[in-house]
Amino acid sequence: MSASRGSGRQSGRPPVRERSQRQLRVGEEIRHRLSEILMREDVRDPDLQGHSITVTQVQISPDMKQALVYARPLAGDAAVSKKVIAALNRSAGFLRGRLGRELTIRHTPELRFAFDESFDKADELDRLLRSPPVARDLQK
Repeated sequence: MSASRGSGRQSGRPPVRERSQRQLRVGEEIRHRLSEILMREDVRDPDLQGHSITVTQVQISPDMKQALVYARPLAGDAAVSKKVIAALNRSAGFLRGRLGRELTIRHTPELRFAFDESFDKADELDRLLRSPPVARDLQK
């Protein structure tokens, strides 16, 4: 059957795989532990000093060797956020070492940090829903 005949898959794109229960469980455990480490540890990168960082989600690769950590500083503009994410990526080895002492899994995954844009997207959606043309249409 060809990709265009009802397979539900667009050609050229890999299928989206559901995360296993183990991936979800380990990702959530890493999220909790990283949040605790960032609160109590003194990470010596100057770009992280004085910033409260929220770890919102951790996605683990199927082989459990890579972890994509979505995070964002609680306050600051886009430039501050970029500096903080870059500093987290520079400190990934240190954070991985601290994390390895607290997890009960055999191998601690490599950490890669990315800025979580979901809050910005939610704010934009909320702004659009409150705009006069949309509010008027919703009242009909």
